[in-house]
Amino acid sequence: MADLPRNVLFLCTGNSARSILGEALLNANAGGRFRAFSAGSRPKGAVHPLTLRVLEKAGIPTAGLRSKSWDEFATTTAPRMDFVFTVCDGAAGEACPVWPGQPVTAHWGIEDPAMARGSEADREAAFARALRFLSNRVALFTALPVEKLDTLTLRSRLREIGAIEGSTSSRSDVA
Repeated sequence: MADLPRNVLFLCTGNSARSILGEALLNANAGGRFRAFSAGSRPKGAVHPLTLRVLEKAGIPTAGLRSKSWDEFATTTAPRMDFVFTVCDGAAGEACPVWPGQPVTAHWGIEDPAMARGSEADREAAFARALRFLSNRVALFTALPVEKLDTLTLRSRLREIGAIEGSTSSRSDVA
């Protein structure tokens, strides 16, 4: 893992909200250490408009964001991933492709803002909440001295990050 930047893939089922938020946040805050991508097991084919709205309101670039299949990253010509983070419980439970290079993986599940109901303001607030939860995770991740940690310690720290405020894995209805 000596090469910079290190590649990070955010995975979700639809690749229209949470994984896109993770990609945009990390790319905006990586300081050259990381390069983020996102994908879905069953991509929606378009980024959710509220994803773009909350990113733009937060001043985070949205150019180039698109909904895509995780198959794009399981080929021999794809960037080699150093880290793979699932951000929805559905993707975490699916049989993922074999990622070249054996990246370090962790589950950072948060609620799907695209499933929020109510007024436009209520739904936008759900996206802003998801952005905040992912922003906290990205900040903790980028603060890690990844080059100095052994793989087991790194995996443990990444699991701890996934369990902070907003984690779906801490809910009693999630296995």
